[in-house]
Amino acid sequence: MNKKTNAISQIFTLLEKEFRLEWRQRIALNSILLYLAATIFVCYLSFPLQKLPPLVWNALFWIIIIFASINAIAKSFVQESEGRYMYFYTLFKPEVLIIAKMIYNTFLMLLISFLGIGGYIFVMGNPVQDWGLFLLIILLGSIGLSASLTLISSISAQTENSSMLMAILSFPIILPLILLLIDASKNAIDGLAWSVSKDEIMLLVGMDLVLAALAYILFPFLWRS
Repeated sequence: MNKKTNAISQIFTLLEKEFRLEWRQRIALNSILLYLAATIFVCYLSFPLQKLPPLVWNALFWIIIIFASINAIAKSFVQESEGRYMYFYTLFKPEVLIIAKMIYNTFLMLLISFLGIGGYIFVMGNPVQDWGLFLLIILLGSIGLSASLTLISSISAQTENSSMLMAILSFPIILPLILLLIDASKNAIDGLAWSVSKDEIMLLVGMDLVLAALAYILFPFLWRS
């Protein structure tokens, strides 16, 4: 029981560190928000609002979220210096560190997704008919993207060309997740009953659990190297 309590306390300590570091280095978050605003504005200039089908609206939204999430989570481990890694190695177990990173990146993904959908709707219109289902899909997508990209970030951080490797490794891993998110969110846009999306939601939950479990299991081996 004490070990469990200690692990939870360490997770909260690491989360506090992440939030403080993000607040001090606001330029990183501001650059992501600028990217969101720029891509949404380009979509607004490129596609006539009256002629934009819901399917295209949906695909464009998730394309924006994909690239914003890769840019946001790529710095998860790259920003950590070698000396800080050694310090963490003496204080925390690798499982505690990866859980804290995934939780923080999930919050970051939710912030990006909600700001992105707010700005996207403002300039591109709102075809979504079932917002409850759509927000659930955004939540599940944020968890899945956070788990997969956090693990990829830890791998790419050990190489010289970390940004390039992050982009190369992330695409084949998150592609099935993105296709499932697009399919499920289309049902929310069309206003279909939740029972129609039951299989997609269960698959999203399953993928989130598998991706989180893989990160939890594999990260200790990366940590030792």
